[in-house]
Amino acid sequence: MITVSNLKKTYGQTVAVDSVSFEVTKGQIVGFLGPNGAGKSTTIKMLACYLPPTSGGATVNGFDIFHQSLQVRASLGYLPENVPLYLEMKVDEYLDFRGRLRKMDRATRRKRMDYVTERTWLKNVRGKTIGHLSKGFRQRVGLADALLHNPAVLILDEPTVGLDPTQIRETRKLIKDLGGDHTVMLSTHILPEVEAVCDRAIVIAAGKIVAEGTPEELRASRRLQARVLVECRGPSTEVHAALSRISGVANVEMLDSEHPLDKGYVVAAVRPSDGRDVREEVARTILNQGWALREVRLEHATLEEFFILVTAQQAVAR
Repeated sequence: MITVSNLKKTYGQTVAVDSVSFEVTKGQIVGFLGPNGAGKSTTIKMLACYLPPTSGGATVNGFDIFHQSLQVRASLGYLPENVPLYLEMKVDEYLDFRGRLRKMDRATRRKRMDYVTERTWLKNVRGKTIGHLSKGFRQRVGLADALLHNPAVLILDEPTVGLDPTQIRETRKLIKDLGGDHTVMLSTHILPEVEAVCDRAIVIAAGKIVAEGTPEELRASRRLQARVLVECRGPSTEVHAALSRISGVANVEMLDSEHPLDKGYVVAAVRPSDGRDVREEVARTILNQGWALREVRLEHATLEEFFILVTAQQAVAR
């Protein structure tokens, strides 16, 4: 549904996007993940035909972004990070205007306006002036506009920026629901967003694609292992030494206690060697030492760890 081949964008001597290539298949929700300044928005704007590439190419819904830009735009619903709206228009007036620009007949416009305002929780503000709405509601108007013509592909650039926690949860649910009916490319630097809604993630850093796969595959790809968190009552240095001697333990890191008022309790993060489960031996070691054991908990490697690792490595390489 989206195919990108060696897409590049330069500004003078600055390379914003450096020969990126990837594919998004029909019905997938793909997170386009990276830190601020990584090249996410520039790539998105090239795919949406708002910005011409310096070299390379891409197709959206089978249409070439160079030679068939009108067909690309007709196939695409695009929500930019900063939604451009006519603030003096009412919500219904704006959506009707956008539908007429897309040459939708009156009956189709009315039907789709009812549908998108229902899906984006705008029913109660359809008669209100956009300029009088909060930023969260304006973001919803932009999303309703992107959905209005029932596009095959949705590209959403930071769709939850400026929303409150309830709105963020609702928007993530909507995006998840849209998968299957639409192919969705979600540009974000918010890691929980990717884990909450995406089937797959593409990670970009310093203008290059540095990794792609499911969130689980990304967590595992750099051999980030689950770690065992141990909370017990004992001297920090002695707990560290005892746990470090356990066979199958790669390293031990002492953390700040989650309960700082519980004097005498310490928390250790035990990183096992590949494929080892050391929880029983950890518990046995603590009890054999006579230390009170409050908790032994398995904590899996997080996407945040992977993200920090690969983006830091790319920044150093640059």
